[in-house]
Amino acid sequence: MENYIIAIEASIAAGKVIMEIYEKDFQIDFKNDNSPLTEADTAANTIIMDYLKKTNIPIISEENKQISYTIRKEWTSCWIVDPLDGTKEFIKKNGEFTVNIALVKKGLPEFGVIYVPATGLLYFGDVSRQKAFRIDIKHASYTISDLLENASEIQPQQNLNTIRVVGSRSHMNQETLDFVENLRQKSQKEIEMVSKGSSLKFCLVAEGNADVYPRFAPTMEWDTAAGQAICMATGLKVIDNSTNLEMQYNKENLLNSYFLVSNER
Repeated sequence: MENYIIAIEASIAAGKVIMEIYEKDFQIDFKNDNSPLTEADTAANTIIMDYLKKTNIPIISEENKQISYTIRKEWTSCWIVDPLDGTKEFIKKNGEFTVNIALVKKGLPEFGVIYVPATGLLYFGDVSRQKAFRIDIKHASYTISDLLENASEIQPQQNLNTIRVVGSRSHMNQETLDFVENLRQKSQKEIEMVSKGSSLKFCLVAEGNADVYPRFAPTMEWDTAAGQAICMATGLKVIDNSTNLEMQYNKENLLNSYFLVSNER
């Protein structure tokens, strides 16, 4: 539990510095793959690294130099971190960006925290306890013990008449549209599209505000590990389309396959 508390504290501290930068003019750079990078990404990463190093558990972060798999394959546990997931949403200033921190053991998420700095919403899930929670901390002073005590448990919920499909705010594509059309033809329910940015898409399904999240676009392990932990803690599965098994982490290639999160039976 101590490591989980450190991860929660790290996410909140990172969110604070992210919002300080969000509310001013900030510089935008670009990585080698042409994805955007802001000073908020690097500042949040520094804060998270300072917190997590107390745990003596190795770390994979989007903003760190990646460690060779010859070393990583010996790890039984590791943190997987995206200090600012949804940089495009951050640049657009639409509030749909998150801090993602997950603890992975033997390739599967064990704990995950997703913090939404712009709204103050905090989600966390403990897979071993099969419990996930949400709490709004934006307008409240708190201690970590208060936070853990007052958080509300979340659960997926099926909608009797509608299948709510989560689509990416910035990455909608033809394969996703084809999936939705196929679902529409096979189901007697109405299909409703719900758009969200960043790892919030996982949270929508985990808390019962959506039913299906199909991902037919590239993601990296740090984009998904925390969200998968929260979903798994509610009993949902995040299925790798290439293996038909739960998505695995600390792989040799940190690029994910396409995947599906579904509450539909």
